[in-house]
Amino acid sequence: MVLDAADGHLDELRDPATEALRPHWAQFFSHVGADGIGELNRRAQSLARQLRDNGVTYNVYADAAHGVQRPWSLDLFPMVVTPACWAEIEAGVLQRTRLLNTMLADIYGEQTLLKRAMLPPALVLGNPGYLRAMHGVKPLGDTWLNVAAFDLARGPDGDWRVVSQRTQAPSGLGYLLENRIAIARQFPKAFAGMKVQRLAASYQALVNGIKAIATNGEQARIALLTPGPYNETYFEHAYLARYLGLTLVEGSDLTVRDQRLFLKTLTGLEPVDGLIKRLDDEWLDPLELRSDSALGVPGLLQVMRAGNVVLANAPGSALLESSALLGFLPAICRDMLGEELLLPALPTWWCGEQAALQRVLPQLRHGVLKPTYPHSPLATVMGQSLSKDQLDRMAGRMLQQPDDFTVQSYLPLSQTPTWTGDHIAPRSAMLRVYALADGPQSWRVLPGGLVRLAPRGQLMASMQHGGSSADCWVMTDGEVDRTSLLQSAPTTLALSQARRPVTSRAAENLFWLGRYTERTENSVRLAQIILRNLHAEEQSSHALLSWMSLQAHTQSLVLANVPALPAAGTQAQRVFERSLIAALADAEGAYSVGFNLRALRLASANVRERLSQEQRNLVERAESEFADQCGQLGPDTESAAQEALNALEEASETLAGITGAQTDRMVRDNGWRLLSIGRHIERLATLALAMRQAFETRSVHDQAGFEALVALFDSTITFHAHYQQRRDAVALLDLLMLNRDNPRSLAWVLDTLRARLRKLEHGDPEFAALLVNSLPDPATWDLAALSEHDAATPSAAASPAEQDAPATEALPPAPPRYALLLGVLTQCEASAKSLSNALSQRHFSHAETSSRSLLT
Repeated sequence: MVLDAADGHLDELRDPATEALRPHWAQFFSHVGADGIGELNRRAQSLARQLRDNGVTYNVYADAAHGVQRPWSLDLFPMVVTPACWAEIEAGVLQRTRLLNTMLADIYGEQTLLKRAMLPPALVLGNPGYLRAMHGVKPLGDTWLNVAAFDLARGPDGDWRVVSQRTQAPSGLGYLLENRIAIARQFPKAFAGMKVQRLAASYQALVNGIKAIATNGEQARIALLTPGPYNETYFEHAYLARYLGLTLVEGSDLTVRDQRLFLKTLTGLEPVDGLIKRLDDEWLDPLELRSDSALGVPGLLQVMRAGNVVLANAPGSALLESSALLGFLPAICRDMLGEELLLPALPTWWCGEQAALQRVLPQLRHGVLKPTYPHSPLATVMGQSLSKDQLDRMAGRMLQQPDDFTVQSYLPLSQTPTWTGDHIAPRSAMLRVYALADGPQSWRVLPGGLVRLAPRGQLMASMQHGGSSADCWVMTDGEVDRTSLLQSAPTTLALSQARRPVTSRAAENLFWLGRYTERTENSVRLAQIILRNLHAEEQSSHALLSWMSLQAHTQSLVLANVPALPAAGTQAQRVFERSLIAALADAEGAYSVGFNLRALRLASANVRERLSQEQRNLVERAESEFADQCGQLGPDTESAAQEALNALEEASETLAGITGAQTDRMVRDNGWRLLSIGRHIERLATLALAMRQAFETRSVHDQAGFEALVALFDSTITFHAHYQQRRDAVALLDLLMLNRDNPRSLAWVLDTLRARLRKLEHGDPEFAALLVNSLPDPATWDLAALSEHDAATPSAAASPAEQDAPATEALPPAPPRYALLLGVLTQCEASAKSLSNALSQRHFSHAETSSRSLLT
């Protein structure tokens, strides 16, 4: 069943005069066939699965039902544009792009438009998008706009009109590409048979156009600048960077030296010649624009003034996004280009002009009220949706602040066919098309676009307000362009010899991903040990309670103000246990398991392009399921402890999967080596501290304390397989310190760190040697000396008197034993900290410090 389009709206599917399908839609369904129409639901399910598997998301800030991220919404049917219709769009968009580029050159140059009153000065100089820091600046190639986007609507008369234009950092190019790939796979016969024009040549032209302008030409390095993973369109930033073969960077990845822009990588600073920016202008440079920006690059505008970087688009282009400018463009086009506008805009009035205000006030019900400047707190409102009282109040606001309002004529949007699951239904649609610079002051129009569909029953198309998208198929009468980016890509041999640069930001996040993975595992294991011992049948010794208390406070399982564990059975011990359980899932006020899981998820989100979807799912599931389980803990201490242990056990199993993915499912480049180094630094520091405190509190001389330390090292099965029921210092230190086949032993951790560091720093042998030599050398450790073992003396163990001492009885001060061991463990802790600091200064912050001073 096919529903009719709403009255007053153009039906894109059928000719209302004959009720027959329009020729291009008849052609589409003929390729689909009767059998294919019966399989539309299967295709829709396949499409949804493909988008889900590809992790295509759009962040909607106000979407409480789905959280911050929700899956990208894509309809099964494309919008189809005929060759004749596209020719009109293409010519009009190219002309408008030339005009806007010329206007920017004038506004930031001679300002003849202002001097001759072609534009009201208040509309330009009062525009938040106008950057005074750009006055007098000429971008390379005199190209201000490398990407320009135009939102078009088709009226009942069949003509296309411009509704708005996007010139600052137009979004949609990545989603558009994903839409094309996804829909073409669902209808391959129709896509080939209808001669739909391909997109790859236009994307290639964008990159080549930037290189043609850049000072280094074909050798220019181009990066894509993103605000980060919390931006609503971050998916397409990462997707587009991969497709174009660009490095995805954030502001913290870049630095300015001597009026040149550099990318901070593990191997040092590498020059950057061009940036495709997806960051709003005001955040670009905290030195000259917003001083509170942590997203930009200090000194970036000075690099542009010096002619050493291409910024696409040039800063200052945001002022053209004001909807009020549309009403002035026809006269400006005649004046600056000597031409009439080929593609008209909707009639638009800026209320800052008294005549325009007086004209629109009586007609508010029939117009669309818009804020004059983007990012204004004012919302776009359709006059017909307001009551008489609301219209009166709106008119009053307009009289008080006329400059802030722009009124545009209402246009019933054309309605394109969509699939609902059991029938075809029309939905109002807008088409965003893109002009891409392919050289200095030269542009081409990408043959396609991003179609935005209004929510069912609504007339305004907006992704932020629940809308969805569709692909746009532009048919051609000529030859289909078969260009593929793969044809111009480096050869397989060249790719095999090249190494993808690891940015300092990605390296730092991978490093902390490793540290937080290890830290979370250790905190889960420690919490399990403490809860099990507090509920053991036998009463815990004073020494074990002291060690558990020290570890819980050191590893932040309890807050600092929670009293230390005294003897068993006291009220304070129950307070300690309740505090530990309460802090488990607290990701805000405590630094326990929940906090570490949150930090693990955030670190993985910052390097999502390097992790598989399965690994990201494991990380997100670990946090959410642990929080849900802890949120259901009962008030009873006994049951809460068991429920907490169940939650910790499930978290431990999920973390084992994450560890497996990190170990076996990631390419072992320098980024992975830093992840591994981060894990082993954390393991060295945590386990060395735990062992030192165990010997200092003498809990290792207690049977339960001995087992607790072995369990924290995750070596219980291995220990008993080697030593059965022995519990002496020799056996303990042999397995947990010196055994180079046990991945949890300190010797194995240090050997692994040495190997990773030599591989990481192979380009700088001197620095590698400095790092390696800063670590303790297990080859110098002597088991007999560390354990203070003498062949004629029984191995060190707790005396019967010590083992049987009641928990309430204070033990005498620890004898001055194991001084050598404690010194070695303290050295391990200190070396882990100094190694972490040295790597941070060398690879993450790129501090200009001599190599030798990094470890002092």
